[in-house]
Amino acid sequence: MFIKPHRAWELPESAATPEEAFINRRSIIKAAGLGLASAAGGMSMSSLPAFATEATADLYPATRNLAYRVSRDLTPEATATTYNNFYEFGGHKQISRLAQALPTDPWDIQFDGAIEKPFTIGFEDLVRKMSLEERLYRFRCVEAWAMTVPWTGFPMAELVKFAKPLSSAKYVRMETFLNPEIASGQKQTWYPWAYSEGVSMAEATNDLAFMVTGVYGKPLPKQMGAPIRLALPWKYGFKSIKSIVKVTFSEERPVSFWEKLGPKEYGFWANVNPEVDHRRWSQKTERLIHTGERVPTRIFNGYGEQVAHLYTGLEGQNIYY
Repeated sequence: MFIKPHRAWELPESAATPEEAFINRRSIIKAAGLGLASAAGGMSMSSLPAFATEATADLYPATRNLAYRVSRDLTPEATATTYNNFYEFGGHKQISRLAQALPTDPWDIQFDGAIEKPFTIGFEDLVRKMSLEERLYRFRCVEAWAMTVPWTGFPMAELVKFAKPLSSAKYVRMETFLNPEIASGQKQTWYPWAYSEGVSMAEATNDLAFMVTGVYGKPLPKQMGAPIRLALPWKYGFKSIKSIVKVTFSEERPVSFWEKLGPKEYGFWANVNPEVDHRRWSQKTERLIHTGERVPTRIFNGYGEQVAHLYTGLEGQNIYY
């Protein structure tokens, strides 16, 4: 008898939302103008942190792509949207209220570097050119906590294609906003603001690399990186840059925000590996934020089948921090 093995990131069919229920949820949310009670703890939508913009609310919820699944329960919305790293607004996790000061409409994104022609485009114009879908992803912070999230967005490969990079482009550098008047953390001059991150072109065009514009069937809230952020589920969370305003294609490998601050602790590649500890703590286990349970960390956060080949030939580099 043949028994099909399940991949580490797969979700049992019994745990997936039935298609009929998902379609009905779409109709109900649209009819109610996003004013429903949240399924997380029965909280009213008005009591949760505000969403970035209503201009694209009609795009949500998007159809779930069942090719991207996980073997864990989803983190409750009320937990995932109120436990956030966003150093622009403070070095603690409870920044969801402070982050509401971020103006996200209008929001322009600049594209430059090794592309056919530099340009700037508004977020709404960009997102309406893309086909949105929902994906269930694991998220693993370098601080050894984890959650499981239903992101909505589009493949980063589509963003790369839209930018029309030159053949000489080997890396993609992204940068977030710089506005210390509303983000008090950016007044701390010992940080190399603005926040920046980078990936190789091979990583950027991998199927898992995902540009996020929404979560839990709604537009992305500000504290989670509205209106557009990156999700790289096989890497530590600091690589998944929030609130992107600039995308630069380059021939030279960029040095990112945390890499500048601590190159021996936060490297360029930052792939999850339980056998390579952070200099100040173990990475062998991770804490699920809504239960507190500690579970074993998986190599590449459980996505090795999709991404391990990207690092062939880089054995001499520190690809796991």
